[in-house]
Amino acid sequence: MPPALLERILVVIPVRDEASTIFSVVQSLQSYGLNKIRVIDNGSKDKSASQAEKAGADVLFEPIPGYGQACWRGLENLTEEIEWILFCDGDGSDDLAKIANFCDKTTDFDLIIGNRIATPQGKKVMTPLQHFGNFLATTLIKLGWGYGYHDLGPFRLIRRSALEKIAMQDRGMGWTVEMQIRALELDLRICELPVGYFARKGGKSKISGTLVGSWQAGTTILQTIGNLYIQHLLAKLPQLRQSLTSRAFLAGLMLCLGACLVLPWGDFRQVQAVPNFWFGISIMSLGFVYAWGLKSLTGVWFWLVAIISRVLLIPMYPGDDIWRYLWEGYIQNLGYSPYDFAPNAAELSTYRTAWWSLINHLNVSAIYPPLTQLGFRLLAAISPSVVLFKLAFVLADLAVCWLLVRRFGYLKSILYAWNPLIIYSFAGGGHYDSWFVLPLVAACLIVERQENHKSYFSDKYKYLLIGSLLLGVSIAIKWMSLPILGFLGLIAARKFGLPQALFLLLLGLLPMLVGAIGFCQGGSCQLIPMNSNFVSYGRSAEFIPHFIAMLWPSTKQANSNWLYLFPLAIGWLWLAFKAKNLAEFTADYLFVLLIFSPIIHAWYFTWLIPFGVARENLGIRLISLSSFVYFILPYRLALGHRFWYLTTEQRLILWLPFVFGWLWAIDRQNNSANILRKNKQEKG
Repeated sequence: MPPALLERILVVIPVRDEASTIFSVVQSLQSYGLNKIRVIDNGSKDKSASQAEKAGADVLFEPIPGYGQACWRGLENLTEEIEWILFCDGDGSDDLAKIANFCDKTTDFDLIIGNRIATPQGKKVMTPLQHFGNFLATTLIKLGWGYGYHDLGPFRLIRRSALEKIAMQDRGMGWTVEMQIRALELDLRICELPVGYFARKGGKSKISGTLVGSWQAGTTILQTIGNLYIQHLLAKLPQLRQSLTSRAFLAGLMLCLGACLVLPWGDFRQVQAVPNFWFGISIMSLGFVYAWGLKSLTGVWFWLVAIISRVLLIPMYPGDDIWRYLWEGYIQNLGYSPYDFAPNAAELSTYRTAWWSLINHLNVSAIYPPLTQLGFRLLAAISPSVVLFKLAFVLADLAVCWLLVRRFGYLKSILYAWNPLIIYSFAGGGHYDSWFVLPLVAACLIVERQENHKSYFSDKYKYLLIGSLLLGVSIAIKWMSLPILGFLGLIAARKFGLPQALFLLLLGLLPMLVGAIGFCQGGSCQLIPMNSNFVSYGRSAEFIPHFIAMLWPSTKQANSNWLYLFPLAIGWLWLAFKAKNLAEFTADYLFVLLIFSPIIHAWYFTWLIPFGVARENLGIRLISLSSFVYFILPYRLALGHRFWYLTTEQRLILWLPFVFGWLWAIDRQNNSANILRKNKQEKG
């Protein structure tokens, strides 16, 4: 390495509590001819600063925490001869032997980045979380800016003049990703070189060392990408407007901007979380409502908004249901049935994880059906990771988008794909209901194909059988679709006869029966804890049961929820007589189920939303917005109030837009049908 070049390189090393390694890191750098070394102590509680000074480095102090803040401090008051800045870590994890390779590239490049993924040793040492974070961030950069980075590692060499052009703004963990994105926007010459990577020799990782640290770092990095992409889009506004209407662009922009604002506020235990969450959701909702007036929409923009808005929320702190998902998958892989043991069971005490205390209803055994449990088990066998579970839910969610687009087109499908409740519930909150929605939607579409298929008896019956099997999958994921299978059996009986209908019903029950085999042994088959308060009593935001309880208080007592099976059964009989097809029956049945259900959570409305795409139902549009009133409940808990129950006024705000919008849509549909009938009669 030319000595003249080495004299023009300044090394910047942010440290916090790395006294055991910083001395050797500084000495190693000196052995390669680098003598201008700045160590920035970012709030260490050990002797990191004195060890760095002892090794011969200049030590600066930055009291404000943050990786980017420390790096920024290290760049202050540079002398004129400095032409290059080398960034590395102080924990001994960087492959400093590759400095010579970096220097060899300084003639042709402005930014040289160490690529840990390119070496087997580096790839092996990186944690699964680091691999996933790298993949997610680099994929988003590829989608947004068209350049395929491989790594976001901190070990990098950048020309001083290039860094000054970038004008770094981030002061946290988004420092490296901002540098790489801005380098693309400025057309800097970029090179990635294979480097090794070593296990930390000292200190504790501020990113992958703790669950909280991982969430914070991931959130910051994705926020940085989202904010930079918005700026990138705004800069490209004239070009984008050539292919997009301004309404489509602004609607999508508000959805993604709202997702960025929502991202940090998923932990509703914090007092400030829900108000900030509502603010971000309101921006998303404005974008969603603004999109209702679209006359055309390109496929690229549809998918770009749908995917980015979801990906942005994957690092969001999840709802508390997901900890139960992780736990129940985890203990299955240890040989225990979640139906037999509640999370607080003494038999499982030795297996409690760091997140065990976050599980809701610790004294209640599993309430999710067997196929769902097998899904949890499969994911937990890979890794009991929130991100992995969320990805599985989002993939099912995007598959629903794809099915709807194939049948109804891009414009109608934004009711589901750009819906803030859908986006938050699966990508942000981490609720598994997308697994339930996917086979349910697929079943309705395949049965619709049978209705429109002009073919022989056997071909039409084949579509019904496939639909029955898909409905069976949805039943084995959530019990609520069981009555829908009954209606499909009625269709089969009318068209093909009773024997074929009975076979179809048995086929629909098959996924649940097969899934239950592993959980029903030794004469025990307790797949639902009927004696638990959650199943027999749990109330919070229900509609009709609330008002019935005001007139008949005893219905609010424990073990009274079964009473609402009667109006549901009456509703089923009425709909079975009235409905023209499976999709219509499913939509109306879910409406009746929701208004009569004594147990309601905001994400339950996601079951109905895809069935509003064909009808463009106003009630479904409105509940997509008013359902966020539900989050008054966790806000109340954060304030210290233990009252988990919406007031009458609050539930009216939540429910009335839905009910009146639904009834208005039905009235409009009936009026249209009457007009068509009258026109036919006049022509006749």
